[in-house]
Amino acid sequence: MNNEIKNVEEIATQLQNNLKSLLDSIGDVSIGNSTQFPFGWRKAAKGRTVWRLLEEVISQNLESKALEIGLSNYAPAASEVGVYDFEYQTPNGSKVFVNIKSAVEGGRTNKDDISKATALHSFLSENNPCCLLVATIEIEFKENPMSISLNNCYVVPVTWLPDVYVNPSNNGNLSIVKI
Repeated sequence: MNNEIKNVEEIATQLQNNLKSLLDSIGDVSIGNSTQFPFGWRKAAKGRTVWRLLEEVISQNLESKALEIGLSNYAPAASEVGVYDFEYQTPNGSKVFVNIKSAVEGGRTNKDDISKATALHSFLSENNPCCLLVATIEIEFKENPMSISLNNCYVVPVTWLPDVYVNPSNNGNLSIVKI
């Protein structure tokens, strides 16, 4: 059991380092300028508002630079609404599944959706044992030019999350406290 915990911890730490390297290579993501947005970000300065664009930037860069950042046999998820966003293989041949989330830097601590509870339960049952990680990308909204910085990344195994609950007000999605 201790070896398994240590192995998962090493996988999460390595992925976190790999993703930080990727974020550094992406740099700031330009969204617009003051002519296009004369009043700035307004209500758009929320992670959810821009997350789909950022997720695409990250996904495309992951796919194009997977081997360069140490992810062998990288494969994006077949579905946009599944339990994970991509999978890869560790050097020892283990599959790792990763769900990518965002959190606004300095934002309030809140609950972030992971996935449907039944889908997560089914996935873990069908892929037992497996390593399912949540990679939370910390984002910052900048004013001039209007851009978003991908500042940091935190990776934790889903099964190690301290506060997971079913959110009935959000179609039964599992939610976590922002880490």
